[in-house]
Amino acid sequence: MEVLKYKVIKSKTQYNQYSKKLEELLDGGSKARAITEEIDLLTLLIEKWDEAHNTFDELDPVELLHSLMTDHNMKAKDLVQLLDISKGYVSDILNYKKGLSKDVIRKLAESFKVSQEAFNRPYKLILPENSHLHNASIMNTTKKNGSGKRIRLTKSLS
Repeated sequence: MEVLKYKVIKSKTQYNQYSKKLEELLDGGSKARAITEEIDLLTLLIEKWDEAHNTFDELDPVELLHSLMTDHNMKAKDLVQLLDISKGYVSDILNYKKGLSKDVIRKLAESFKVSQEAFNRPYKLILPENSHLHNASIMNTTKKNGSGKRIRLTKSLS
């Protein structure tokens, strides 16, 4: 009886091994049918594991992006290239100063093979005018300005 080269993923170690192998195959650039089928099979197994062990719902989109960057050994400069956006915009995204555009969400989802919904969720932005606030309980609240008008201390991306 023939021994299977790949099996259903049952551990994080096995997941990491298959992910590394898939990355090697993709970097190899071979278009041979056997390699293509191996890539398809590994992709399927990895996606199945991801579906079962998905913790994306627990992370806001920026935390998710940081996590994926760590998993793929990426730096902010790699995102600049990947997304074709400025260093400043990448920095603002990673530091909760600007939200993700529809185009950026689409490119991230496509590049990291996750659903767009994982990046298209509300999360709190840190506005420059509120950078003096260090107490999280104060953030996202309102106060009255000198004229009695209520102003928002921070805003949430929606």
